[in-house]
Amino acid sequence: MTVKQLSLPELADACVRLGVPGVGLWRAPVQSYGVEATARLVRDAGLTVTTLCRGGFFTAIDPAEREQAVADNRRAIDEAATLGTDTLVLVSGGLPAGSRDLHGARERIADALAELGPYAEEHGVRLAIEPLHPMYAADRCVVSTLAQALDLAERFPAHQVGVAVDTYHIWWDDRAPAQIARAGATGRIHTFQLADWTTPLPEGVLNGRGQIGDGSIDMREWKGYVEAAGYTGPIEIELFNEGLWARDGREVLAETAERFVTYVAG
Repeated sequence: MTVKQLSLPELADACVRLGVPGVGLWRAPVQSYGVEATARLVRDAGLTVTTLCRGGFFTAIDPAEREQAVADNRRAIDEAATLGTDTLVLVSGGLPAGSRDLHGARERIADALAELGPYAEEHGVRLAIEPLHPMYAADRCVVSTLAQALDLAERFPAHQVGVAVDTYHIWWDDRAPAQIARAGATGRIHTFQLADWTTPLPEGVLNGRGQIGDGSIDMREWKGYVEAAGYTGPIEIELFNEGLWARDGREVLAETAERFVTYVAG
């Protein structure tokens, strides 16, 4: 998504040229290109698919809508397995229209995970609950903190359900470092993602993630937290940013790789 203006073949080529070893993919462009075709493309380029995004949106009250969501997540698990990634990232869903019941919405997430966890395990895929910043709680994700995500995940085996740690969503939470340690102690950090926090946020806020180094987050500090918790997996950079999308994608990818070296890797 950081360079969604690139086609998948262009993305694979640019990653190879820059020495970027892996890519986190989103379902819409993968489905458009073809799941099996994407798997071949990435494999032939020598790249690893680090995660697939996204599953989730489990909070509907209507039984038919809930069954549709579960069925779509089964398809997402199938896609992840075909792509060769072991992690499907979940954005859990916001409040249904007219509802103010956060507790009920979170319990419906747990109900869906109980159905999907064993199916994911059968396909060699882990489910990663991603807490989103509280500003998204109403319309996108009622799971706002790592503590809430872990309270859900810990109802299930760690090889089925864990969490996604994304700096953009948790950097403000002074309890998050302890929750990262909690997640690491049981092997539940399934992916680690970076985006910076810049202000003012754009209208609608969704596409306000800043380029690494442009904002308020100490990336190296958060990298230290996940490493201390035992995480050794890939680090993804996921930027929703209209300004970046308006630029040449290869230039943005090169800049992002350079920023990673400067502000994260050291």
